[in-house]
Amino acid sequence: MSTTSLPASPPVPGSLSTLDRWLPAWIGTALVAGLVLGRAVPGVGELLSRMEIGGISVPIALGLLVMMYPVLAKVRYDKVAAITGDRRLLVSSLVLNWIVGPALMFTLAWALLPDLPEYRTGLIIVGLARCIAMVVIWNDLACGDREAAAVLVAINSVFQVFAFALLGYFYLTVLPGWLGLDTQGLDVSVGEIAVNVLVFLGVPLLAGFASRWVGERTKGRVWYEERFVPRISPWALYGLLFTVVLLFALQGEAVTSRPGDVVRIAAPLLAYFAVMWVVGMVAGRALGLGYARTTTLAFTAAGNNFELAIAVAIGTFGAASGQALAGVVGPLIEVPVLVGLVYVSLWAAKRWFPGDPTAPLVARPRADQTTSES
Repeated sequence: MSTTSLPASPPVPGSLSTLDRWLPAWIGTALVAGLVLGRAVPGVGELLSRMEIGGISVPIALGLLVMMYPVLAKVRYDKVAAITGDRRLLVSSLVLNWIVGPALMFTLAWALLPDLPEYRTGLIIVGLARCIAMVVIWNDLACGDREAAAVLVAINSVFQVFAFALLGYFYLTVLPGWLGLDTQGLDVSVGEIAVNVLVFLGVPLLAGFASRWVGERTKGRVWYEERFVPRISPWALYGLLFTVVLLFALQGEAVTSRPGDVVRIAAPLLAYFAVMWVVGMVAGRALGLGYARTTTLAFTAAGNNFELAIAVAIGTFGAASGQALAGVVGPLIEVPVLVGLVYVSLWAAKRWFPGDPTAPLVARPRADQTTSES
């Protein structure tokens, strides 16, 4: 592999494309377009629901794969070994994702939805499903550490395969029983979770690694970083916008026809995303991880695997169940909230991490997401 290195170039306002500068507006437009599409076009939600293979939505899977591939193709895999040696980062991530996160969602669900057992159960399932997809783009937009994100997502994926069903049993049956609360079963197989992880992480991760390996050996690192990466970068946000439209179109009618229920479900979700992100940022800063890795820690802790949560809720309780609706509301709240937290991270970079060389110079999303100027 070529050892030619490129100097880091912090984002500057002049290099931002139209897509970068107006990111919140594009995501807001995609959100509204999806809701309108799902509400105005008869049968669009049902059509999207039918386009599944093995319980996985093909259109959403394609959108997530397109979104994740450019980010994972940018990862410097020769740096991964150094990330795995950072015990502070790895241990704190495991604690936040597999102890703090599920416990916090359990607490919020019972505290804010004591009279709505179906929604409560759905939210607890959301809290158990750690993010392995969209987190890579939130991290990239916030100028987090790409290599660290790839490592933490991979570790969470392994834990998810083996721990999801066990934690589901604990938080829905064992712990409520100890506390004298209502109990609920959860029917999910390790195989189903493994397929989910393989599709949403394994495929784009393998493609990203193969692209860098082949590109650097045939053309060199300079060509790969300066020519190939800028060409594929815009597709990350195109894939994100496409996925947002599909998600909102899929459940647009259900969401708009039950606004009161959506508000009740949204309250614990808003608290969850905000608290997990803040705890991640505080923990990373206290551990001296630096801006980039602290940001990665915060976003990997705050995000959730909505595809897995929705699939489990539908498979166990049915598509029309309250548990499924709670799973659907998850990404509808997560997307705008985490977009907002991207900007909070960038705003806080120089204020919370003064003198940190990994902190961006301006409070804008990472400029190399796109390259076309207008």
